[in-house]
Amino acid sequence: MKKVTVYTTRFCPYCIKALRLLDSKKVDYLNINVNKEPTQFEAVKKQTGWRTVPQIFIDEQFIGGCDDMYQLDAEGKLDDLLGL
Repeated sequence: MKKVTVYTTRFCPYCIKALRLLDSKKVDYLNINVNKEPTQFEAVKKQTGWRTVPQIFIDEQFIGGCDDMYQLDAEGKLDDLLGL
């Protein structure tokens, strides 16, 4: 299984939805709360150009946000990216 990192905030509904999808696939992930790690979030924003959460990475590859991950799942591509 590949390394998954998700940058989130605690009450973001899209963050919760993204984490639920990963949980349903029994994927281990690192959840970084950007309110507690603002320096890391600033670096990620510079890397991706995105200012919103969630921001989802699989093995250092930025795949986008919640809707992007659900789209990959609908297309049957997410499991391959996750190494499932």
